[in-house]
Formats: sequence, structure tokens, C-alpha cells
Amino acid sequence: MMRAVLRTNVNRVDLVPSLLVALLVALALTLAATPARAAGVYFTRAELLKSFFHDSDRVSYRTLELDAAQRRRVAERLGYAINPKRTIYYGEKDGRVTGYAVLDDELGQHKPISFGVLLSADGHVERVEVMVYREPKGEEIRRAQFRDQFVGKDAAAPVRAGHDIVAISGATISSRSLAIGVKRALVVVDELLLSDDRISDAP
Repeated sequence: MMRAVLRTNVNRVDLVPSLLVALLVALALTLAATPARAAGVYFTRAELLKSFFHDSDRVSYRTLELDAAQRRRVAERLGYAINPKRTIYYGEKDGRVTGYAVLDDELGQHKPISFGVLLSADGHVERVEVMVYREPKGEEIRRAQFRDQFVGKDAAAPVRAGHDIVAISGATISSRSLAIGVKRALVVVDELLLSDDRISDAP
């Protein structure tokens, strides 16, 4: 009888590792099938444009391309070359341009940060918004206290996180990325539209 009991206990103990392995495999398969945590989406394109141009009669856009001379000037002003094809949105009220908007992406530490910049008709920053934030850390750049530092800047102003813009502790890379994106928006609108008021001929 003692031998039978011992044999039964040994068999039960032998089953434990097998059960653990099975449970771990099942857990791994469940995690693999579970979608990753969704990115922080705060504005769609339509929502942000509606918010930016809420006082305008209509919102339009132009897709323009920098010519060779403009590419050189933009590269000199920014310190790097950019994609020459750019889309710029603008609002109109009573036949006048009320402002411009640039929706763009800038690489954060690992993933792109989607953002929007609203400029006045004369090219000064009025608002900056984060549309989609995909990094696990650094989302503090959405705070108004940080974003408001860009308000009033124009294409001639220095826009550097850690110098002209106070970076957020623990989110220095994201702070720098947003500053780079805002500066690019300012320079692109200035170069493509404000220098010769080309947008006024838009249908």
C-alpha cells in the first residue's frame, strides 16, 4: 500500500512541470494574439482643421513643391534637406486668408510624433497640437505650458528645445522633436507662401 501511494504522488509531481509548460505556452499565444496598446490619438486631421479654422468660412489646401532655389534656402535655414512636396492648409473668411496650418510628423525617440501647427496670416505661430503620440514616455509635450512657448514665433525666430524652448524633464527628445517640426512648418510656409503671397491666387 505504501508503495502504491508513493507511486501515485510521484506521478502527480511529474505532471506539474508539464502543466506549467502548457500554461506558459497558452499565455504566450494569448499575448501574441492581443493587439499592442493603441497610440494616443488626440486629433484626426478633420478634427484638428475644424478646431484650427473654426472662424473661417471654408478650409482649403494646396500641395506645392519647392523649386531648386527654395530647396537650397530651406536647407540652409533648417540645417537639413526636406521633402520638397508640401501640403499646406489655409482658412478663408470674406475672401481673405485667415491663417495657415501644417500637419506633419517628426521622429521621436523611436516613433514619429504627428502634430499640427496653426500660423496666422502673417506667419506667426498661434497654436501647436499633438495629434498622435506613439512613444511609451514623453507625452508631457502635450501640456499647454510647453506648447504655448511656441506661440508668437515666426520663421526668423530661433526655435530650439533646451535653448529658446524650455524642454520637459524626462521628455527632452520629444521636446526637441516638436521644436524641430514647428520650425520646419514656419520656414516652409514662409518660403512657399509668404515671400510672394502665392496663396492669394488659390481657387
